[in-house]
Amino acid sequence: MSSIQINNVTKRFGDFTAVDNISLDIQEGEFVALLGPSGCGKTTTMNMIAGLEDVTEGSILFDGQDLSGTKIQDRNIGFVFQNYAIFTHLTVYKNLSYGLEVKKVPKPEIDRRVRAMADRMSITHRLDQPASSLSVNEMQKLAIGRSAIVEPRIFLLDEPLSNLDAGFRAYMRAELKVLQHEFGQTMIYVTHDQIEAMSLADKIAIIDQGKLMQYGTPLEIYNNPANRFVANFVGSPRMNLIDGELRDEAGKLKLMVHGGAEIPLTGKIRQDFTGDAKVHSGSFGIRPQDIYFGQRRSSEDIELHGVVEVLERVGPKRLAYLQVLETMFLAFDDQDQLQLGAEVPFFLPPQKSMAFDLQSGRRLGDQFQGVN
Repeated sequence: MSSIQINNVTKRFGDFTAVDNISLDIQEGEFVALLGPSGCGKTTTMNMIAGLEDVTEGSILFDGQDLSGTKIQDRNIGFVFQNYAIFTHLTVYKNLSYGLEVKKVPKPEIDRRVRAMADRMSITHRLDQPASSLSVNEMQKLAIGRSAIVEPRIFLLDEPLSNLDAGFRAYMRAELKVLQHEFGQTMIYVTHDQIEAMSLADKIAIIDQGKLMQYGTPLEIYNNPANRFVANFVGSPRMNLIDGELRDEAGKLKLMVHGGAEIPLTGKIRQDFTGDAKVHSGSFGIRPQDIYFGQRRSSEDIELHGVVEVLERVGPKRLAYLQVLETMFLAFDDQDQLQLGAEVPFFLPPQKSMAFDLQSGRRLGDQFQGVN
């Protein structure tokens, strides 16, 4: 088990910068997810941690020690990949024992650990069968067990659940978290799935176009997104992000939305937008669960009117798509009271709303404490 310090790391391939000046401090025993869209640099970051790629600039330390000159096989790192990378021509037993045999662990100890791991992964009945006979779900169990059995100092997982069916993926998310607590190992998990990151990780590093957008706990990132990209990327259903131009009319500030709608800005959200005189175009953010219907709860709450275009069942609730001129808002119809095609008032609480500079994407407001 090791701590990892990634210090101002940059990786270039010719003229292309894949990772741009990223710094992360990963504590011993933490489960950290590298989250972002395809091609953002998260796998390249993981490969540099593993030693599969050299660092162009910066340094990566394991327990304060720079291992840049250490061979990959001597770093004691466990890998789990999307394509499993198991030996399909060998039995399940031999797949599990392989790493221990390379380390010259005594045979009785190998047998004990193999059978214990097989029991832990519920594949004991498959030990004498070739790995090629396993189901996709069992192959992933074997891949995880084979890496964990050698007790690596850190565990690197590159989108290991993406090939699994939905039901088993949910099961393995829970299983991975249990395993991480049992093994006590530092884990770095690469994914483009924000649900996986939010449910598994102690901390999440969100990366876009090679740059670190935000680093913090799942709740910190969800509740306090540092910029428009993070706000849009994290959360299901997605946050409402409404873009427009700021306009002061006789002392009343409005966001003139692209498409014709107007959002009057009051209370905290007005203060956030007016805190920087250089900001003239903004993005108004609010999560669907924070929009409400019925009676106005506060005099500062912003009232809009929209037509119910779609009602979508999401568990016990319905997700309503509300059309305001050319702008669509998402909100939850908790009481199943809305009717398709009806025009209804709805309310946006300023204290639940977020302001972003549309040009730079940065979060606005003196009270915002970003976690970078």
